[in-house]
Amino acid sequence: MLKTLLKSVRQYKKETLLSPLCVIAEVFIEMYIPYIMGMLIDNGIYKGNMAYVQKMGLFTILLTLLSLVLGAAASYFSAHAAAGFTANLRHDMFYHMQEFSFENIDKFSSASLVTRLTTDTNNIQMAYQMSIRMAVRAPFMLVISLIMAVMISAKLTMVFLVAVPFLTIAMILIINGARPYFPRIFRAYDELNRKVRENIRGVREVKTFVHETEQIENFEKSTSKIYKLFSKAMVIMATNGPVMTLTVNCVMLALSWFGAKLIVGHQLETGQLVSMFSYTMSVLMSLMILSMIFTQLMMAQASGRRVAEVLNAQPTITNPVKEPLEDVTNGEIVFDNVDFKYDKDDDHYALKDINLTIKSGETIGIIGETGSSKSTLISMIPRLYDVTGGAVRVGGHNVRSYDLKALRDNVAVVLQKNVLFTGTIKDNLKWGNEHATDEEILRASKIAHADGFIQEMPDGYDTMVEQGGNNVSGGQKQRITIARALLKKPKILILDDSTSAVDTKTEREIRLALKRDLPQTTKIIISQRIVSIKDADRIIVMNHGKIEDIGTHEELIKRNDLYSSIAKYQEENSK
Repeated sequence: MLKTLLKSVRQYKKETLLSPLCVIAEVFIEMYIPYIMGMLIDNGIYKGNMAYVQKMGLFTILLTLLSLVLGAAASYFSAHAAAGFTANLRHDMFYHMQEFSFENIDKFSSASLVTRLTTDTNNIQMAYQMSIRMAVRAPFMLVISLIMAVMISAKLTMVFLVAVPFLTIAMILIINGARPYFPRIFRAYDELNRKVRENIRGVREVKTFVHETEQIENFEKSTSKIYKLFSKAMVIMATNGPVMTLTVNCVMLALSWFGAKLIVGHQLETGQLVSMFSYTMSVLMSLMILSMIFTQLMMAQASGRRVAEVLNAQPTITNPVKEPLEDVTNGEIVFDNVDFKYDKDDDHYALKDINLTIKSGETIGIIGETGSSKSTLISMIPRLYDVTGGAVRVGGHNVRSYDLKALRDNVAVVLQKNVLFTGTIKDNLKWGNEHATDEEILRASKIAHADGFIQEMPDGYDTMVEQGGNNVSGGQKQRITIARALLKKPKILILDDSTSAVDTKTEREIRLALKRDLPQTTKIIISQRIVSIKDADRIIVMNHGKIEDIGTHEELIKRNDLYSSIAKYQEENSK
């Protein structure tokens, strides 16, 4: 885990090294000051030697100022290094996530990935900053304080032999008690983020169905779970304070008692006892700081594992190792005995024994009941998922032999869930081709029958699209995404139920425009409506992950019970 995370330090190695060096120098000076103060009391104040007092006082002020400068420098370097390291970490995670396949994203879930990019990286940042500053300061302060205390009075130092082991055992028990809660807390954060994300994205449905109360209850359950887990962990961690206070008070009483006896017996000077109190506080404060560090490190350890899981996850779909094909010559598609299942350990196949050949330029319709794996079938073509068995060939070559960008540039898919991004309509259209000219944008928009309503908008193609495309209707959003796909000038165009929100007249005009203007492009149309695919060259009927039948509309009406029943039902309901 650490090896994976520390790769993101990169250009911040210098600050990472300078911070502990400044801390070490600061600690040496701080630990020397109490020793000087003891000498100042014993050799200056008690003896009435003001010259010595002035000399040592000035020296102490200079050391204090130097310590202040070193402390400020350590703070600057640690903050800069931690912020930079975390920025790199988020950068590495986000870039790595862009290589993820749908299978990778399904495994982690989008809500969990957001949590790992935000909450988990924040925990790592805090732990990293503490590690290169406080985690260096506390042990050095502890060791040097003990050494200085031994130099002043080995007898009084014996008090630590009881206090330090007691505190160490207490901290170990506290840490081990709280540790198991943190992984559960972050899983609860994932669940909370998922529910918030669903609520915000589906806010219209929530209000339409008047489900605000249920959503609030679900939210409260998630927050309550986090509260309970965090409370239990913090209650355990909070016992550290009373334990530390008890130990400090007991040690101070012991030092006062035994120190007074040593002074009366002329075995210890008053100034030395004052120095011992300072070193005692330094020792105990070091232990307290260490306990805080361990608490943060426990949280960071859980977060670090989650972040490392993302960084170490290998994309299940990658480019070929040797000489990937850079061009798709035509739109021919062949499914050769294809099997597919989402979970490799599951016995259930989403697709089974798929054998199909689609000629280049052909228009294919796909229909079937919900859950018949229509969308899964077309996901194999641009390698959104990889087949479990068999092969899919495009343009005469296995899709696994193509460069992913080359394949996906030539296979345009308009998915069921149409997504528009914040920006202008033109910006969204240029996702299909960032170098597209205004003429190409206009042509694609006209084919998709989007130009008409775009021109009527306040700023035309420069109209801003709100987050998620909330200021355009469902049908308008679908037509923009179709135009976006057309700008890729693909060899294969797949419309996955992407005209469901468009009226039948406009949908028919879009189909005619596609047939007229893209005669060489292979077109695959998935739809629940017979009217959307009845004019296709061939229609595929899917049923439980298998191809039940293939034929024209007229042929399937006569011989396929599933197709004819769907057609009859839709015809009756359209009257």
